Amino acid sequence: MSATGAPAPQPRYGPDGLVPAVVQDATDGRVLMLAWMDEEALEATVATGEVHFHSRSRRRLWRKGETSGNVLRLVDVAVDCDADALLVRVDPTGPTCHRGTRSCFDPEGSPAEAGSQGFAWLEELWSTIADRAATRPEDSYTAKLLEGGVDAAGRKVTEEATEVLLAAKNDAAGPTKATRSALAGETADLLYHALVLLAEREVPPASVIAELRRRHSE
Repeated sequence: MSATGAPAPQPRYGPDGLVPAVVQDATDGRVLMLAWMDEEALEATVATGEVHFHSRSRRRLWRKGETSGNVLRLVDVAVDCDADALLVRVDPTGPTCHRGTRSCFDPEGSPAEAGSQGFAWLEELWSTIADRAATRPEDSYTAKLLEGGVDAAGRKVTEEATEVLLAAKNDAAGPTKATRSALAGETADLLYHALVLLAEREVPPASVIAELRRRHSE
């Protein structure tokens, strides 16, 4: 269920009318907190797009951030395999923990912002590329690249790598908002085409990550 007005999932509430809710940063998967929801809290979360809980200490509905302003914007919510727990993926607007840390599981004094770069979103891009590789829709640019084999995808990787270099040199000559945007755009093209090349060769990105981890551990 995404935050688009779709019906709320139907968990199995405990004898006290509550279900545990694991809150996860949708950007990088970091677990931020664990709290409790009842039917009212879940419905309020889905209806407003801001995460609500049931406060057991105050025995009432509680909108996260109602005092601090650090609200949790709902991305989506799902039930687990037994329907007795919720996974709530969010876009946090500030520190989640009342101690000022990003996560309630961080040691006290940890920085509120962990500098996440959002690499987890590449999973979505890879899923789309893998789907195009499997279904080969006629109007898909990705599918057309894949039909061209290793030469077509590889040629685009080479072209985009050159574009990244040129954009970086332009930025080095005089950094501006435009040159930074151009460098980000060309790098996005390079990453996309590199993933397409991996898909064409049926090499999962997990193999690349494993190699990076191996090198990092040396």
